[in-house]
Amino acid sequence: MSEPFSVRVTVRGYETDTQGHVNQAVYVNYAEHARWSLLTAAGITQARLLGHGVGPVALETTIRYRRELLAGDEIDITCVFEWDGGKTFRILQEIRRTDGTVAAEITAVAGLLDLAERRLVADPGGVFKHLAAEPALFGW
Repeated sequence: MSEPFSVRVTVRGYETDTQGHVNQAVYVNYAEHARWSLLTAAGITQARLLGHGVGPVALETTIRYRRELLAGDEIDITCVFEWDGGKTFRILQEIRRTDGTVAAEITAVAGLLDLAERRLVADPGGVFKHLAAEPALFGW
């Protein structure tokens, strides 16, 4: 894909803290929203994942705050999955104002949990590829 998957959100007033900028925990919600939006666009719903006995799990999240976001700002949240062939994968995300200013960079390490075994599946990329109606959204 030439452009990463992206979803647009308007910052809501209740997401801000006493300084008037977006509360730190909200960035994680924005990232998660974009991830689930990508899964949905690819044809993978929570029900479909559960039907196959798997669920995504976050193992690590790193956020680098670059510029503040304020109530009313329109932002684009990108989402790119990186596969290395192991049990985990990385999700690279940026939160940008519509003028192109990067507000945050988020890197996550995730896996796909076998819900019966309670262990990470050996090939999460293969499972996503199998379940996806639009696998190109994952970079294939």
